[in-house]
Amino acid sequence: MSDGKAAELAAKCHRALDPLHSLIYFAPEADEKLAGIGLKPGRMTYFASRSAPMGPVGAGVVTATFYNFNPDLVARHIPKAWGLASPDTILATRLDVVDATLRRLLGDAVDSPEVAEAAELAREATAGCAPHGRPLYAAHAELDWPEQPHLALWHGITLLREFRGDGHIAALTTQGVDGLAALITHSASGKGFTETAAKATRGWSDEQWAAGVERLREQGILDGNGELTADGVALRERVEAATDAAATAPYIHLGEEKCLRLREIGKSLSRTVVAAGAFPATMFGK
Repeated sequence: MSDGKAAELAAKCHRALDPLHSLIYFAPEADEKLAGIGLKPGRMTYFASRSAPMGPVGAGVVTATFYNFNPDLVARHIPKAWGLASPDTILATRLDVVDATLRRLLGDAVDSPEVAEAAELAREATAGCAPHGRPLYAAHAELDWPEQPHLALWHGITLLREFRGDGHIAALTTQGVDGLAALITHSASGKGFTETAAKATRGWSDEQWAAGVERLREQGILDGNGELTADGVALRERVEAATDAAATAPYIHLGEEKCLRLREIGKSLSRTVVAAGAFPATMFGK
């Protein structure tokens, strides 16, 4: 498989599979079950459940590995969360959240042969990942694989997602794009969160967002209407190309035919969960 083909497959598989991972961050089961072990509902359940594989780390580590969140928002919840529930307890409860959410959104399909097949394919793909320079992926990769196929599929997709995400942060830093600028330019591309959703979920105030927009205008990345300029579009394209290139290892390991099959199943399952209301309708751009 050529480098270009592998990068293309990495991007396509990510788009097909990612909704099956990220759906838990919008699921009511997350707040319900994680609050049941002592965490505060809302942003704390997200920060704690995603960073728990790294152990009881400080706010700086979470800010660094999550990247586009306001550090002040992270610091309001981490490390406080670890005094309310241990990382091990959070991780066990997180799997309960995944189980309940996937069963609700997929219905009978959760126990289908296709889910089991996709779980095996995802697991095979992750054997091509290496932890070097991938801190969030490396932490998740040290967790045990769940036995049930739908949970194993979620875990495998999570590993692929965090592997890609660590590479994405490297691409952003190489291009000199900080967390807020990454968020603003992604929203301006129409492919990320809407501006309202980005501010609300990532903890940036109107004033901070406006200051970030002004800096990007001065750099020629945004125009007077807050849209990407030609230089801004080129910047996003460089970041995404570098991200795709850095994410190819698991898909090269899996091979093109199996990648296409994993994408096919993942795309079908993702359409099912989206149609079942996994994500708020006003959360993302076009």
